[in-house]
Amino acid sequence: MDALTEKLCRRSLLDHFNAVPDPRQAWRVAHPLPEVLLLVVCGTIAANDDYDDIVDWGEAHLAFLRHFSAFHFGIPCADWLRTLMNRIDPDLFSACFMSWVRDWWPETPDLIALDGKTSRRSHDRRAGQRALHLVSAFATHERLVLGQEACAEKSNEITAIPALLARLAAGGSLKGALVSIDAIACNPDIAQAVVDGGADYLLAVKENQSTLHGEIAAFFDAAQPEEVEAVVEVDKDHGRIETRRCTVSRRVDWLTGARRFPGEARFPKLAAIALIEARVEGRDRCTVERRFYISSAPLAAARCAHAVRAHWRIESAPQAQERKVRDELTDRAQAA
Repeated sequence: MDALTEKLCRRSLLDHFNAVPDPRQAWRVAHPLPEVLLLVVCGTIAANDDYDDIVDWGEAHLAFLRHFSAFHFGIPCADWLRTLMNRIDPDLFSACFMSWVRDWWPETPDLIALDGKTSRRSHDRRAGQRALHLVSAFATHERLVLGQEACAEKSNEITAIPALLARLAAGGSLKGALVSIDAIACNPDIAQAVVDGGADYLLAVKENQSTLHGEIAAFFDAAQPEEVEAVVEVDKDHGRIETRRCTVSRRVDWLTGARRFPGEARFPKLAAIALIEARVEGRDRCTVERRFYISSAPLAAARCAHAVRAHWRIESAPQAQERKVRDELTDRAQAA
């Protein structure tokens, strides 16, 4: 790659945000908008949940940021940063970020995990403002946050998830992927939204679908060997042994047939059900946990086990994303 191409790659993040207009009067600008957006995006990728943390991160990594822009006046204060960002169209900002993601990682992610997280220190009790809750879509193989949707609290994830899925589908990020979501999203409408986006779903089933949960549990309790496929994984760490057995059945005609009770929730393209049984043996006790899943993909046991484990990578997404982006940008800056 030649020097010109390297320079274009380093500035691609700034170029994608050129569509965001600066709401300030030009003669009063000390911190150019591209610098501000670079700081906010990099700071957010680096696991900072609020503007105070972003400013602290920016001051600690100012030399790194100056590889991409001058930052003549250093890092702005948190209150100033918050005021400016509140004047920027959030939908346009999100569209620019998604465009950058698609250009840098054009390959369709194989696994996408959706999960919610409450942002630290985003509440204001005196003003009656609740904490900000974000639903994030995380490409687990690429360790990349594909998009986020804000909602008032965890109970509102049920409305935020379809909106996030629609944006991902519009950008082509869902096609061909397997989308895993926790039990709050185990309903036919969300499953249909995943399928409509060209993806398959892997949904956790808990007591929010009590009848479905009980029927799947009963099926696996009585299943014959020829009806299931299983794979076992063993981990030893910190003085304990964890044994995970993933059992999958693609015999689901009894869940999709016409002879079901009236008004029953119907999941589109249902092709497999799964049981994950985790047995953890410690020095002084042993625990066993069973979790159930449904999927529109006819999963093999090994792929199902991998997808379930990969889902939990979203918990550490910010740290992994920070390392990935910082390593890539630093390598390019040093090569220039």
